[in-house]
Amino acid sequence: MRILVAGATGAIGRQLVPRLVTAGHEVHGMTRSESKQDLLRGLGAVPVVADALDPDQVAEAVGRARPEVIVHELTAIGGLDLRQMDRSFAATNRLRTEGTDNLLSAGQAVGVRRFVAQSYFAAYARTGGPVKNEEDAVDPSPAREMRETVAAILHLEEAVLGAQWTQGIVLRYGGFYGPGTSLAPGGDQTEMVRKRRFPLVGDGAGVWSFIHVADAADATAAAVERGTRGIYNIVDDEPAPVAEWLPALAQTLGAKAPMRVPRFVGRLFAGETGVVMMTELRGASNAKAKRELVWRPAHPSWRQGFAA
Repeated sequence: MRILVAGATGAIGRQLVPRLVTAGHEVHGMTRSESKQDLLRGLGAVPVVADALDPDQVAEAVGRARPEVIVHELTAIGGLDLRQMDRSFAATNRLRTEGTDNLLSAGQAVGVRRFVAQSYFAAYARTGGPVKNEEDAVDPSPAREMRETVAAILHLEEAVLGAQWTQGIVLRYGGFYGPGTSLAPGGDQTEMVRKRRFPLVGDGAGVWSFIHVADAADATAAAVERGTRGIYNIVDDEPAPVAEWLPALAQTLGAKAPMRVPRFVGRLFAGETGVVMMTELRGASNAKAKRELVWRPAHPSWRQGFAA
């Protein structure tokens, strides 16, 4: 198939493009940076330079590539401040709203048959059991500092799933770790844990789901070929509370155990968003993705994945 990957030079794009090329697809990699064209050629893709926030540039790029499938992996996350999460994600939120709309409009004009888009697992409602599936409700009242971010995620999901002219597929990825992510050797989050700047807040009962970026790319390639309209949680087999995975990560890094602080202290340095993620977050089940996409993560648990 002819496939356009928007965000082809990001952490997952760099993993995904070679997999699609190896599978025999003709891949066009979209980037807004002229300087990344050689990188895309090295990955095996045809470079396409366009600003995802410019509808005319997107329409021209998609019109030239005439893809059968569009994969939307656009993000622009700089430094992350949980106290000001919406500010940290402002550029990404525009890509998830305006960028999504631009890609969908251009895709409809050329008759794209499948549209696969990146979402995130952490928007599930903070009630009920610790692990959610794709049928469970999203959070109706997210923390104040992340309302715009959750709204952007929901805009993307509703727009993609509501596009009746194509097969809209939403991938709710777990927290990425591995090459090119902030949870990699020398990455921002890894260094925070190593330097004991990532404390365990309250009871640490918030449940996180992780996914190695290479496994996320494998699942995305499977969704391109076998996915059907709907949502898939792309996470590993072991959702885990912060109180379990954070000390284990510190131990793997050879660092001291994380400091423990009460909720009110956590709120001072990480805001309400950080407290919610540490104490109330719900994890996600990958049963549907394993069943329907015929996919298995090579790193079934963050335990082995972090060590690797």
